[in-house]
Amino acid sequence: MTELLSLRFLHIVRRNFLVWRKLLVPSLIGNLADPLIWLLGFGLGFGAFLPKIEGVPYLAFLAAGMICYSTMYSASFEALYSAFARLAIQRTWEGMLHAPLTIGDVVLGEWVWAALKSVLSGAAILVVMYALGIVSGWQPLAALPVVLVTGLAFSGVALVVTAFAKSYDFFVYYFTLAMTPMMLLSGVFFPASGLPATARRLAEALPLLHATELARALTLGAVPVRPLVNVAVLLSYAVVGVGVAGWLIRRRLMK
Repeated sequence: MTELLSLRFLHIVRRNFLVWRKLLVPSLIGNLADPLIWLLGFGLGFGAFLPKIEGVPYLAFLAAGMICYSTMYSASFEALYSAFARLAIQRTWEGMLHAPLTIGDVVLGEWVWAALKSVLSGAAILVVMYALGIVSGWQPLAALPVVLVTGLAFSGVALVVTAFAKSYDFFVYYFTLAMTPMMLLSGVFFPASGLPATARRLAEALPLLHATELARALTLGAVPVRPLVNVAVLLSYAVVGVGVAGWLIRRRLMK
């Protein structure tokens, strides 16, 4: 908490932003191409053959879910691959500790930076929704705070995975065994209400489901059914994730 109140972690955020700015174009392509391809391929392709889902065209249903998927993907990628490079390959974090910074400052900075970067990915999907005429007016912009909290949740969890990683190959387990099933269970492509009871109970414990419920309601002009539960789950993942990540990374760097 002392490290958070000191705001020293903002130096880490600024440093990462300056580096990212030099790699802006490939970074944007890498983070935005995948969700946009899913959106346009499935939304325009399958959408032409499907009836309305929960009262809206399938493209609109999918686009709202892709906001959260894009956010999850961007936050996770940054807190996994990029953070691991700075931790173990370039050893940037060790260099930072020679400045008046603590390990907590570094972890908080990486956490906030990954979440802020993911907002760009989620916002890009929202811009596409406006461009395609899926949404209009100001209400869909209310989904942006949800995008930020979602980014904090997934970047926190990803930093925990990074703390255990010995190489980039380790992240294949997380993407394959965690993120892909989560994407399929959390209502991104089809309503989670249609899942079997066991799968539905599992989905209830996943942050992506709660992010998708909030974002879909806000972007499509509905009222979230259980916003307090949704926000509580996302914040729990965010706070617990960054806390555990800080503890694990401190142990790793102090060895």
